[in-house]
Amino acid sequence: KRLHNASSSTSTQHLIDLVKAAKKADGSLIFQYDSAGAVPAASDTDKRLIFVSNLGELKFNNNGNWDNLVGETDIEAEPSIFQGTNYGYSTGGSAPVSNVIDKFPFSSDANATDVGDLTVARYDLTGQSSETHGYSSGGLAPPTLSNVIDKFPFAADANATDVGNLTVARAGGVGQSSADNGYTSSGGTPESNVIDKFPFSTDANATDVGDLTFARRWGAGQSSSTNGYTSGGARPFPDPLLNIIDKFPFAADANATDVGDLSVGRSSGIAGQSSTTHGYSSGGYGPTGPL
Repeated sequence: KRLHNASSSTSTQHLIDLVKAAKKADGSLIFQYDSAGAVPAASDTDKRLIFVSNLGELKFNNNGNWDNLVGETDIEAEPSIFQGTNYGYSTGGSAPVSNVIDKFPFSSDANATDVGDLTVARYDLTGQSSETHGYSSGGLAPPTLSNVIDKFPFAADANATDVGNLTVARAGGVGQSSADNGYTSSGGTPESNVIDKFPFSTDANATDVGDLTFARRWGAGQSSSTNGYTSGGARPFPDPLLNIIDKFPFAADANATDVGDLSVGRSSGIAGQSSTTHGYSSGGYGPTGPL
């Protein structure tokens, strides 16, 4: 309450002390944005403190203007925990084609439990995560491709709801997540290079915000706090399996760039993982068979 009631007359040091206390008590008091372009006008919001990820700046609302906090360098920025903190979720799959939402704990080694259903049973779908909800997008709902974006809560065990559509119905795509948006890239059939983006703050359709360097499906997706990655995948037959690591920014809508290669070209079952500093691609189907 004291932080929310801070004003331009509150000393900078007092603000810093309040920020440190608030970060320990409830991080939701500081609102995070990927870039300055995503920040609302200070005169049009009641938010008092924000953090701009790509600038590394903590700002406070000073009489309708966003001003930097002096001395903010001694405050560590909290990264977006896209990996999750309490539970992992697996949705859909085959065979038979499934609509199940499974949940398993990170705090102990245990079996998953069935906690809800997707709106459409399907497989080869993609997953995204905000801080409060999980998303499942696209996939194959035999005999048709799906463009559905499903959303389900982390706070309670419940069924998913259909909250929007991808721009292209597809299966075998990969998912990425920023602090503010979910992304679905690649997929087929036919193989796609589209990077779709949909907001976490509201239920809405996705928009096409860029292209991968190559159309593909069955790759792997990874996320840092500032960029999405699409690695590996398969191009239309008989082209070879891809080893390309594509990277696209969260701060702006833009095409991906080729920033490196996997150790071997692979697709079909390759899985993507992300830490706060690295992306990983594991398994899959390589030139000589399963890896």
